[in-house]
Amino acid sequence: MSGGVAVELRGAPEHPYATGELCPKVNRLIERSYDPQRLLTPLRRVGPKGTGSFEACSWDEALALVAAGLNGSIAQHRPESILPYSFAGTQGALQMSSMDARLFNHLGASRLGRQLCGSTAGYGVAASMGLPLGIEPSDLRHSGHILLWGTNTKMTNRHLWPYLEEARAAGAIITAIDPIRTITAEAADDHVQLKPGTDVALALAMLHVIIGGGLHDAEYLVDHSVGFEELAAHVGTCSPQWAEPICGIDAARIESLARSWAGARAPSIRVLIGMEHRAEGASIFRAVSFLPTVVGAWRHRGGGLARSTAVYFDDALDFDALRRPDLLAGRTPRTINMSSLGAALCGEGPDGSVLDPPVTSLVVYNCNPAAITPDQNRVITGLERDDLFTVVLDSFMTDSARYADVVLPATTQIEHLDVVPAWGHLYLGLNRPAIAPVGESLPNTEIFRRIAAAMGLDEPALLDDDETLLAAVLGDGPDSIGRDDLERDTWVRLPLPDELVPYANGGFATGSGRFEFVSPMASLLGLDRLPVYRPAPESVAGNPELARRFPLQLITLKTHVKYLNTSYSLFDRHRPAGGEPTVEMTAVDAAARDLGDGDRARIFNDRGELTMRVRVSERVQPGLVAIPFGWDAGSLPGQRSANALTNATIGDAGGGSAFHDNLVQIEPASTTPPTTAPPVL
Repeated sequence: MSGGVAVELRGAPEHPYATGELCPKVNRLIERSYDPQRLLTPLRRVGPKGTGSFEACSWDEALALVAAGLNGSIAQHRPESILPYSFAGTQGALQMSSMDARLFNHLGASRLGRQLCGSTAGYGVAASMGLPLGIEPSDLRHSGHILLWGTNTKMTNRHLWPYLEEARAAGAIITAIDPIRTITAEAADDHVQLKPGTDVALALAMLHVIIGGGLHDAEYLVDHSVGFEELAAHVGTCSPQWAEPICGIDAARIESLARSWAGARAPSIRVLIGMEHRAEGASIFRAVSFLPTVVGAWRHRGGGLARSTAVYFDDALDFDALRRPDLLAGRTPRTINMSSLGAALCGEGPDGSVLDPPVTSLVVYNCNPAAITPDQNRVITGLERDDLFTVVLDSFMTDSARYADVVLPATTQIEHLDVVPAWGHLYLGLNRPAIAPVGESLPNTEIFRRIAAAMGLDEPALLDDDETLLAAVLGDGPDSIGRDDLERDTWVRLPLPDELVPYANGGFATGSGRFEFVSPMASLLGLDRLPVYRPAPESVAGNPELARRFPLQLITLKTHVKYLNTSYSLFDRHRPAGGEPTVEMTAVDAAARDLGDGDRARIFNDRGELTMRVRVSERVQPGLVAIPFGWDAGSLPGQRSANALTNATIGDAGGGSAFHDNLVQIEPASTTPPTTAPPVL
């Protein structure tokens, strides 16, 4: 920093996990903080919703408008008519969920089910393990065969890749299992390109080979599992020959994969959240989690399942002290699933009934629901309501902010205090502000303190400053995070064993203390007694009648290291070369529709439509097309992005939506791209 201005951002080479490398999506945070498009003053709407017509106003004026809108909703429709809508655009614990949670708990506002990402995967694994604890991802360097199942590690988790290369240098095999030939699949030793959504069938066939071939760890299973005999009978008919037409993988290859992996030193599986975005998402994760247990991989360092490490932070940090659920004072406000925002804003409850009370105030922060939520057209229809009062906290004029009544300027990562948990390692980071807030921007915590004051609230918990919040989340018990160490080094490893082998001797967090192939929790979640493959309701195999109209399966995916989600989409330096998203399809599928590389195409289904250029690609397989997610809709024809086509159906457990279960048709576009959004069909 020089003269109060940030001039350089670099990774700390001494950080034990990152070793000095910055993630590409954040390595231009300084430029982003000073970007000319940055919002620097409060704004109030002066034109129609969605047009981005605003004028600057003072903080006092903006806060008075916010207080009047929220208090008006409470007076007319009860506190539950207020819906906070947020996610992980700002990932630190304080700015992500602290003073905001206290305010909405105190009011008794509707609660948001933040299940858009991660929840389904967690529930699927926890159904048999009790908690979705896994191995430390960096310990994959000790594995002899790593399955990267449904995760594009080299694109979205670059810091992990050197550990995988370390394993490979020691003789490990890296296999990517993915319907698309991603850059990770290209860099792996082998790519198993299964048909989309057939992961349960592949897992069951691998279990058939492992158990039938005597490759399972009988001693570990006797000592630390329940229901193995029933599992063995269940997979008895799930042979590789059975799975071959389902998965599109040769039976011999399935058998070879199962034998190679089961016979390796400390076999492991790395998953993230890609597979969860399906109607059977939890079942997929549950079936995949069976594999490490059957072979006793948990005995060995580097063996087992590597998933998100967030659950370790949930245990180490005092989030209740931070969010104060006690402020609900015994009330149980309704919960609205964030994936169902379009339905909720259009007055529809989860069972199709009329939502009572209606959502009349929406407060958006750390999120851009107009772009990231499935079934985008219904979301936009809801945001356009004249009787909906919308407040957006953000640093840029996002798709959602254009529909707001009041926009409040929020700080970026280098301007506020925070403590940052991780999902890919075990180091907690301290985020001290490097510069003062730019313009009139404020941290989320301060904005919610000011909203509470403007609403006339005098609850003491709504007055705590950020240092007090930091102390609250770190805790003060004997096992709490060491504040002195965190202040000195700005990071600290969670108080866990250096060699984290969580289930070497069993100790699963289930009622039995064992891994439960057949479990009470699975029954409570509404899952099958044991995982069963069934095609998605919106797929070629699952709905042949719909597939006659929309014969192509659509997946939305991350395609650029600097442009992984909408939090970075408004920054020009992050845009991929070429400046626009494309639809990827095979040459055969393109030719069948009189399309060639670079032609403009119309991609559509009953939910909406998009216009994009075609990219003829062999990364996808026949019948499968892919478009990128994360683009801001305002920069695209018709002001719609990938989620104009995606499926908001809630999956089998965990509350996630079936983002990847989409059928579409593609045809040549008209010569003039649409300038307005298509109607909701």
